[in-house]
Amino acid sequence: MRKILFGVLITLIVVFTFRYCENHNSEKSRIEEASALIEKQIKNVGKLVVTEGTFSQVFTYNDSKKFYLDIFSAKKKALIVINAKVSIAYDLRKLETEIDSENHVITITSIPEEEISINPDIEYYDVTQDYLNQFDADDYNKIKNKVTKSIQQKIDASDLKTNASNRLITELSNIYILTRSLGWKLIYKDQEIKEMDEFENIFSAT
Repeated sequence: MRKILFGVLITLIVVFTFRYCENHNSEKSRIEEASALIEKQIKNVGKLVVTEGTFSQVFTYNDSKKFYLDIFSAKKKALIVINAKVSIAYDLRKLETEIDSENHVITITSIPEEEISINPDIEYYDVTQDYLNQFDADDYNKIKNKVTKSIQQKIDASDLKTNASNRLITELSNIYILTRSLGWKLIYKDQEIKEMDEFENIFSAT
């Protein structure tokens, strides 16, 4: 009788041990799969989020030089027409994250700064220049710097940056949706993101 009871006890121990190991391995496998899925999603959004715009501008460039005690002068001028292509991007390949598989937490540690690219197409019309005051490389650099500064001001006054930020939020929302669906937490700037609108609140405050 004792041998039978001992055999039953051993059998129960073996069964419970097997099921415990099976459940433990299954849970570990689910965690690893979730971590891999999140990492894959982050890599998938690791692309440029780009907003593009076009700005046009027309202005006249004038320059005058005095000679011989300011008795004589040499002038040059041109009508400048600019069509500039502008792009604002976030290189999400530079997005930095930390994944805590044990506690089911993903933390966004760093979001790259926006990258503004200005590519002006500058055309010159009605160019007039005196022999002693002709267009040179210094003039073209001055014009390009003036154009770039002017377009930067137009960008700041436009909604391009807002559009780019909205595109960024859309990409990051993909990470939020995935983490929530897996029962994970998403943290940015020591704050847990519990709602989609919280992304907008964070970026509007920066």
